[in-house]
Formats: sequence, C-alpha cells, structure tokens
Amino acid sequence: MKISRRLALIGSVSVLAACDRQTYRPLYSSDTHPEEYPTVQAVKEMGRLLEERTNGELTVKVFAGGQLGSERDTLEITTFGGLDLNRVFLAPLNAIEPLTTIPSLPFLFQSTEHMRASLDGAPGNSILRSLEPHGLIGLCFYDSGERSFYNVRREILTPDDMKGMKIRVPNSDLNVAMIRALGADATPMSLSEVYQSLVQGVIDGAENNWPSYESGRHYEAAPYYSLTRHVMTPEVLLMSKTRWDKLSPEQQEIVRQAARESVPFMRKLWDQRVAQARDRLIEAGVNVNEVSDLNPFVELMRPVWERFVVTDDQKRLVRQIEELGA
Repeated sequence: MKISRRLALIGSVSVLAACDRQTYRPLYSSDTHPEEYPTVQAVKEMGRLLEERTNGELTVKVFAGGQLGSERDTLEITTFGGLDLNRVFLAPLNAIEPLTTIPSLPFLFQSTEHMRASLDGAPGNSILRSLEPHGLIGLCFYDSGERSFYNVRREILTPDDMKGMKIRVPNSDLNVAMIRALGADATPMSLSEVYQSLVQGVIDGAENNWPSYESGRHYEAAPYYSLTRHVMTPEVLLMSKTRWDKLSPEQQEIVRQAARESVPFMRKLWDQRVAQARDRLIEAGVNVNEVSDLNPFVELMRPVWERFVVTDDQKRLVRQIEELGA
C-alpha cells in the first residue's frame, strides 16, 4: 500500500508533536492559505515574537498551502493533539460549538469596524473560551473580508434581482439557507470549481471578498459585483489544548499576547490586499455597484436567524454584538 506524501507528513508531524523530550521543538502550525497570505504571515510574526520573548524556547513552524490537508482534516488532528496550532475559517467549527455560528449570520455586522470591535471585545472572547471544552484553545481572530455578490447577468439592487439565479456557496447549512431566503438557488461547491462553473453556465454567480473575486479570476466570467457586504465571517487561530497544557502559565500568557499582537499585523496586510484587489478590478472594468437600501435583504434573513440562533447563549451573544454597533 502506498502512503501519500500528505499522510506521511501528517504522521511525522504528529510523532514529533507527541515527543515530550523535544523541549524546544517548534509549535507546528497548519494553514490552507498560500505562503504569502496575510494569515500565514501573521502566524509567522507570532512565532517571531515568541522566539524573541522566550529566548528561543518557543518558535513556530508553519505548513502553509494546505500541505497537511483540508481545514476539516487538520482541525480533527489539532483537537487530538497531533498539531499545535491551526488557522481555520470559522465555519468548520459550527458543528462542534454553537457560538461559532453567530459571526457568520448574514447582516449581523454593520461594518468591518463593528466586526473587529466585536471580535476583539467580550463577544469574541466568549467564542474563543467556548472552544476549550472541545480540546481547542482559541487565541485570536483574523479577518476574512466583507463578502458581496457577483454574477454574470446584472447589477443586484434588491432581492428580486437574485430570483432564479444559481449562486455558489460554501458547503454550509447557514449559507444555503441565506441564499434560498433571498429567492436564489444555492449551489454548494468547492471554491476551486467556481471559475469553470461560471464559464460553463453551471452557476450564475457566487459571493466572496474582493481578493478572492480577483485572485480566482471570477470577475472575467462574472463582471457584476454588488456590494451587499452581507457576511464578514472571520478566521480563527487555534491551539491544541494538549500542547497548551504542557506550557507553563508564563508561557501561556506569552502565547496569548503574541497572538493578540499578530492581529493588527494581519489586518494591515489584509487591508492592503483588499485595496490592491479593488483597484485592479475597477481598472479591469468590473461593474461595481453599491446597494443603497439593504433593508429588504435584512428582512428576508429573519427566518434564517430564527433557525440558527436557538440557544440562550447564542441570543445573548447576538445582543452583545448588536449593542456594540448601536
């Protein structure tokens, strides 16, 4: 039986992670984004701070570009202690912790500033703490951008403009429910399939942030980009509780502080990336339109919220976030 390079790499990382005698071995970290991506660079910055503040006792080695597998695969490995650190999109955590669903609610955040204030404050801390019973230590949140709709047909100004469109979404019950509530046909598929599906007419559109719309060349096939900014789901940096428990209280505090300090570092890189992508797309002739009245979209999300916000803790978290935006 042949063992794939990825499985062999995961196995070797897990063996090293389990070796207690290697006191000063790096903290092994996974990221599906490529080497130059802001989250990868932020975790490396965190590693630089750790090395500096612990005299080399704590360092980080990042396996970027999905070397260790999909986020769902590496999340499971991290939970069981085979990986020390893991940067994942928040959605894969929805199945294990209900509070992680809240930042993905459509039209919850009024702006990027509102989102950042919420995740840096008490609401974000509540979500991070909720992960510990699941074998994970939540360290910080990174941006994943404002998501808006793009399509091959027309500007979207009202929900009626979306009726009958086939819109690609990530494989998430919440995302599917959102698209259906807007009167469109939700089509879950991998991000890597979107460009070809737009070209072949399998889908009429999708939704994503400026950098993804540009880097995936989706704008070539779907030149209408409508700024709904309907979702601002963040990324999250996790640490295995197994590895965390082996750190001294002093080391734990240094790790937390280094993670927090990596957030503004990441956001600066992200904001630059967004601005560059936006400028390139406008120069390329993409039809970009603001949506002047979002209320019709927001009203259609009421049943979606009722379906996914069910526990008292979830409702309390929603209220806290809304109050920060008031």
